[in-house]
Amino acid sequence: MKKERIMFWTATILIALFEGVMPALTWQTEMAKEGIRHLGYPEYFGNALVVFKIAGVLALLIPQVPKRIKEWAYAGFAFDFIFATISHAAVDGINGQAFFPLVVLAVLAVSYIYYHKLNSTPKRT
Repeated sequence: MKKERIMFWTATILIALFEGVMPALTWQTEMAKEGIRHLGYPEYFGNALVVFKIAGVLALLIPQVPKRIKEWAYAGFAFDFIFATISHAAVDGINGQAFFPLVVLAVLAVSYIYYHKLNSTPKRT
């Protein structure tokens, strides 16, 4: 059980840093705005994306959030990473930047798998 908790929290904290903390700290920088423009999206899309990323991270981190909401957060992040890969590949071609969201998707998958392992095992009293 200890290994499962370590794996879950390590992966979940990495997702929280990549998808919650970093966007919250950098979303109004010129570099972030240019990144959204470069991919062909309007600036308001980047703003909405940051709000939903922060909400998703909170849903994953707060234990009291209902399981159904957590499932939607995991799904939302999975769609985000898949579409980020598609966007980068369409605009810049197939390169490392296009594949990086898939690396983060793998970390998300680890979090998701261990979330279910921790919640499917009977609680010890």
